Amino acid sequence: MIGTILLATFAPGFALFGPVGWSELLIILFLVLLFFGPRRLPELAEALGKSIARFKKASQDMKNEIQSEEKKKPDLTEGKDKQG
Repeated sequence: MIGTILLATFAPGFALFGPVGWSELLIILFLVLLFFGPRRLPELAEALGKSIARFKKASQDMKNEIQSEEKKKPDLTEGKDKQG
């Protein structure tokens, strides 16, 4: 429900399409093959794979950094016992 609201809010044109099925995916792949040709397709796939790997590594690094900062943060509930 919330995802649908966010999708409709941030990308109003995208909400009209709905999920992509196998037939749509095959049409997209055919158009990519037609546009780029069979010789450039491996290069494009390699570049896409490297980009996805970099994105995953960056998101994992960010997650680890946030978790390490949370561990460094002092626990404020301990101070209340000492003051009171």
